[in-house]
This record gives sequence, C-alpha cells and structure tokens, in this order.
Amino acid sequence: MLASLALSFIFVPMMGGQVAGAGLVMTILCPLAISIPASGLHYWQSERVRRAEAMTADALNKLAFAYEQLRLQSRRDGLTGVLNRNAFLEELDAFSRKGMTGALIFFDLDHFKSINDRHGHATGDEVLRRVGHILTAYRGQFDITGRLGGEEFALFQGGANSGDMLKRCEEIRELIERIEIHSASGARVAASASIGAFYCYRGFDPQDCLKAADINLYQAKARGRNQVVSSA
Repeated sequence: MLASLALSFIFVPMMGGQVAGAGLVMTILCPLAISIPASGLHYWQSERVRRAEAMTADALNKLAFAYEQLRLQSRRDGLTGVLNRNAFLEELDAFSRKGMTGALIFFDLDHFKSINDRHGHATGDEVLRRVGHILTAYRGQFDITGRLGGEEFALFQGGANSGDMLKRCEEIRELIERIEIHSASGARVAASASIGAFYCYRGFDPQDCLKAADINLYQAKARGRNQVVSSA
C-alpha cells in the first residue's frame, strides 16, 4: 500500500493529474484487495510445504531406525540372541586390528544330537536359548559372544589375562551343567559343554586363534567331555 501511494504521488502529478478522491481510495484499496488474498495463499502454501517437510523428515527417521534394526537383526542369531558367525568374526578381526589382547573361549555342547533325538528339537532349541542367556551376561565394551555353528559357541573377552580365562571357562562350564530343562515326559535334560580356550596376544590372527581353540576343544572331548583345555 505504501509503495502504491508513493508511486501515485510521484507519477500522477508528473502526468498532470492529482491524487485525490476516488483515485486516492483506489490507490489504497487495490493493494489491500490484492495483498490480503495473496498473503493468505502464500501462508497456506507455506504451511503445506512445512507439513510435507515434517512428514518427510519423520518418514526418513523411521526408515533409518528400521534400517538400523534390520542391520542389528542380520548380525544376531535369531534363536540365542548372540552374534552370528560372520558378525562374531568381523568383531574379532576389529579387536585384533585395534591391538587388543584377550581370551578366546570356544565350546561345543556335548551329545547335543542325542538331546534332539531323545527329547525333540523343541527341547534342543530351549537348551540353545538357555546357553544364549548365559552368554549375554558377558556382553561388554570389549566382550563379544557368538554362535558359530549348530551347537558351537564362542566368547572373546578383551583385556582378560590367562587366569581370568580359566576362571571364565570353568564358570561357563558349570552354568551350562546347571541348566534346568525337563522334557515333555518330565525327565531332566542333562546339558554340558567341552571348552577349548586360547589366549590371544597383540596382533593375533583371528582364524589361527580359532583353530587353536578348536584343537583344545577336541582335546577336551577326547579326555571325556564336560571339561576345559586351554593354551596360550
């Protein structure tokens, strides 16, 4: 409106006219008649854009959250909740590259096939779930747990010394031995594990350490199962 008045008072007198009466009224009302609807339309469109941007941002946040959940799920074993084999090996390799030392504990449930054959796969799955629950207690900033095969599990504890390693092995062995599961007939299902442990020094090769722990595991089985064999 001010711009309209300024233009009118500048150019109308230059053309020999006079800004007065109806001309003055039109100079004031025309800008108002145009600007009010235009401003309303602009505000409406701005609100639509703002709402669209908010919806887009919310959708992107939900998508990012869903992607992260899917990524985490793809790294976990669905039955036990611990890392799957690939994820465990990736984390173990990352610890090695960071120059970490620690205890690698590799164990296998004894006579697991007979549990499935005698008591059914549902009972066998429950044994695996209980082992997963035991291992989740050892999750930490420098600790990883994983299911490497059907009844094979591994635990790496960064920064642990050889004494800690033996203590942890015996602790896990005893916890698995104390698992309380009963079959459909009411019989107690006995569970135990043979454990092979290997101490990993700075710059360790993950595959070599797993092989060494695996050799110790089979020595534990050869000595009668439900026991620990370790080396460094």
